[in-house]
Amino acid sequence: MARMTLMSGPERRRRWRADERREILIDAFSPGAVVADVARRYDVSTSLIYKWRREVLAARDENGFVPAVVVDGAGVARPAVARDPAIVVELPHGARVTISADAAAALVTATLRALR
Repeated sequence: MARMTLMSGPERRRRWRADERREILIDAFSPGAVVADVARRYDVSTSLIYKWRREVLAARDENGFVPAVVVDGAGVARPAVARDPAIVVELPHGARVTISADAAAALVTATLRALR
């Protein structure tokens, strides 16, 4: 059965809160997700999801910062290993991110996603 949303009053457009947008974007661009499926689930246009993503990426590029990601178990102390880094990502303006070979997989994944 089809679902219908009735908008009453002078406002004809839905307003999405920042936390709702963030949740939709996380769902839409998580590994294996299909944006069209997520759009249907939240009853939002796929073009609006892509617009929100462009806005987030543009804002991130303006200030050069990305949100921090906290990973469970990241606070566990590990012995220092004197090895060459396994991954080196060179960013514009000379910034560099190095990831050692013994870094936790979840931490590496979160770091690389944040750099995307």
